[in-house]
Order: sequence, then structure tokens, then C-alpha cells
Amino acid sequence: MALPLTGDPDADLLLEHDALALLIGMLLDQQVPMERAFRSPHDLKQRLGGRLDAAEIAAFDPEELAGLFSRTPALHRFPKAMAARTQALARVIGDRFGGRAEAVWETAADGDALLANLKALPGFGEQKARIFVALLAKRLGVGPPGWRVAAGPYGGEGFRSVADIDGPEALVKVRETKKAAKDAARAAASAGS
Repeated sequence: MALPLTGDPDADLLLEHDALALLIGMLLDQQVPMERAFRSPHDLKQRLGGRLDAAEIAAFDPEELAGLFSRTPALHRFPKAMAARTQALARVIGDRFGGRAEAVWETAADGDALLANLKALPGFGEQKARIFVALLAKRLGVGPPGWRVAAGPYGGEGFRSVADIDGPEALVKVRETKKAAKDAARAAASAGS
């Protein structure tokens, strides 16, 4: 399995085979455990009647969508805000990419274009976009020319992000790397004050 991110084989398969699910999972991957963020597209699909469709999500009543995100178990720590962000993502996919989430990378001639496409998505800042470039290349084999440069530090070897997770051991190593980076940042901040 290329994306063992959730602990649930069905949710992981959805991420591998549904580009919109993968983008939503990455969008939600903040301030919640990674496994929950990437499982949420599977749960959202069930709550939407068994399908994820960018046009349908874009046209959904915002309050009803927020209700789906809020239903127990909530799809995110901030369900209303993330429902709105998911709907904005769906709108951009519809308006800019013809409703096809995979067009975000299929239309990119090189790594810089892919990075630009990702940064144009709501909720995808510089770091998240670079991580997603690396995720596409390392886990799904979608690596246009120049992807490593576009991915920045996430394009290299090591255990820096979700792009480097190929199983439970890698997940532990990524978490250790992130914790060490946070600890170093705290120490540097303390030394500077």
C-alpha cells in the first residue's frame, strides 16, 4: 500500500485512488493527529452518501456541510472552519481544474508548476504545498521534472513528513523528527529571550 496513513485499509485505499480525498486529507492535516486528518475524507464520503465530488461539495449548503463535519466523531478539531475550507477547495478544483482534483498535478509540466497549482488551493501554504509535492512523487510516483527542487527539504531522504511514511516504523520516525524540530525551535526561542 502506497499510503498507509490512517490505520484503516479502506480509508488508505481511498486516498490512493481518489485525488479529491487525498487533497482533502492533506488540507485537514493540521492541529489534529495525521491519521484522523487523512481518515476524514473516507468518513466524509460516507456522510455524503458514498461519494466525493468536487461540484457537489462546492454547491452544498455551508451550514449543512458544517453539520456533517461536526457530527460525532467530528472530522476535525475545528469542524466549521474546515468544512468552509474544504468547500473553498472544491470550488477552486471546479473553477480552475474542471472539477478533477487529479488535474492539479496532471496539468503541471514541472515541479514549479505543480507547486504553483498547489499553492493556489485554499489551505495550501508554502510548506503544505512542498510536502504534497513530495508525497505525490515519493508515494504515488507522480514526479514531474524538478519535483525535488519544488519539494524543498521534503524532497530529500529522511523522515520529515507524511511523504516519508511507508509503514508504522516510518510513522514513528517522522514523529520523532518533528518532535526534535519543535524542541530545537523552543530551545532557540528560549535562548533568544
